[in-house]
Amino acid sequence: MQSSTPAARTGRPRSAAADAAILEATREALVELGWSKLTLSDVATRAGVAKTTLYRRWSGKNELVVDAVAELFDELELPDRGSLAADIEGVVLQFAAILDRPEAQSGLMAVVAESTRDDALRERIRTSIVDRQKRLVLEGRARAAARGELPPEPDPDAASHEADLIFDVVAGAVVHRTLVSARPADEEWVRDLTRVLLLGLAGAAHTS
Repeated sequence: MQSSTPAARTGRPRSAAADAAILEATREALVELGWSKLTLSDVATRAGVAKTTLYRRWSGKNELVVDAVAELFDELELPDRGSLAADIEGVVLQFAAILDRPEAQSGLMAVVAESTRDDALRERIRTSIVDRQKRLVLEGRARAAARGELPPEPDPDAASHEADLIFDVVAGAVVHRTLVSARPADEEWVRDLTRVLLLGLAGAAHTS
């Protein structure tokens, strides 16, 4: 006797190649058209996929652009340059270089502006870009403690709070410098930012 319950539909599995092509096409469109003229239909054509393939993955342009920009920031790596100061300078220079790319500039500025009236979009930016890159702060903090440059942080909650503050200071400074002030985040500026950050970390260590 056959069951009256219909079989569960698993759906067609997502293609990593299609996802990569769509995100790359989105970045190309951001460079050529800018955010305002970018459409999901154009992205699908550029990526060589059916519109339905794209619409199954992203509900709208904002979410698509967030994921396309987030993939750029996933390229960030914390270099091991022998000291905390040098490590910070290395990753900040990488961050500034990404923000100098036109697809990052137009995409990030547009979705941040849109997120001021869209809580779900703001949360997507936080989870897809901000939270994913806080790993660099935690990794750098742990490496510095292993070198003896900073005291170990035994409390996971305190470590997470400190990582939030450090990320906000660094990312906020670089974004403001490059996208708001439209001035270069060159090696001299990055050294000055790092010096200020390390002074703050040294003071926090003495008061903890």
